[in-house]
Amino acid sequence: MLDWFFSYIYAPLIDNMKNNKAFILILFLSTGLAAVAQGATPPPPMPPPPPGLPIDSGLMILFTVAFSFGVFKAYKIAKDNSLTS
Repeated sequence: MLDWFFSYIYAPLIDNMKNNKAFILILFLSTGLAAVAQGATPPPPMPPPPPGLPIDSGLMILFTVAFSFGVFKAYKIAKDNSLTS
């Protein structure tokens, strides 16, 4: 079909350059129609849902345990240094 269209519409216009305006008009109209004929792109897929585990439920307990462990280690190091000196 495209071969027929080229041979009967575009070829005479190219051979006879007196019709430059008609050639340019047909060229721009056909490219515009081809651009409209292409469909829209599909939307991107949805991201996965977040996990069901909240991060803030045991956070204060974690800080308390970490602080207590730090105090214990500091006390132990200070006690060992005082015994050795």
